[in-house]
Amino acid sequence: MTTHVYFDLDGTLTDPYEGITKCILYALDELGFPHPDDDYLYSCIGPPLWDTFPELVGDDLTRKAVDLYRERFVDIGWQENKPYDGIVDALDAIATAGHLLFVATAKPHKHAARIVEHFGMGEFFATVYGSELDGTRGTKTELLEFAIGRNPGGARHVMVGDRKHDLIGAVANQMTPVGVAYGYGSVEELEGAGATAIAASPVDLPGILI
Repeated sequence: MTTHVYFDLDGTLTDPYEGITKCILYALDELGFPHPDDDYLYSCIGPPLWDTFPELVGDDLTRKAVDLYRERFVDIGWQENKPYDGIVDALDAIATAGHLLFVATAKPHKHAARIVEHFGMGEFFATVYGSELDGTRGTKTELLEFAIGRNPGGARHVMVGDRKHDLIGAVANQMTPVGVAYGYGSVEELEGAGATAIAASPVDLPGILI
């Protein structure tokens, strides 16, 4: 049986900082809220929007903020992404070794699939798993449980991600948690969440996963 490897999208396959932060600021501007500082915006890469916006606009306006975010994201924000240097070659090597690859992201799957295809990575992935627009399967624990249920045949299931949410979800689903330090989580965060290995760059991933 093959190893099934699930990759986070934001901070693992692509650098989404420009698109995500501009969409957050657009939503805040439309609702009349002040901008957070750059450090706070940096911390917004990874967690679901449903966790981010209550801290910025309150629970009552979170749905409206998410809708505004997506308004800009669907128009232009999804294109404000940049694949990490070396990630395509890494995916090619891992897939060529016989592993079956998937994407598992807190982003709605329709948006995630669009990004993966646009940046030339679609050929490597069997399926792109993401949340629903209403927030269903918005946590990595829920999402990975769902994805593994759809693909139970792997000899080993691995989750690769840059934030603690990815690895906590992996551990909760008895997966091997692998961190990447080139994204938006620190080495300390990844180690604290149980990472069994940490890639300093995409170049390191084949050596860890093959």
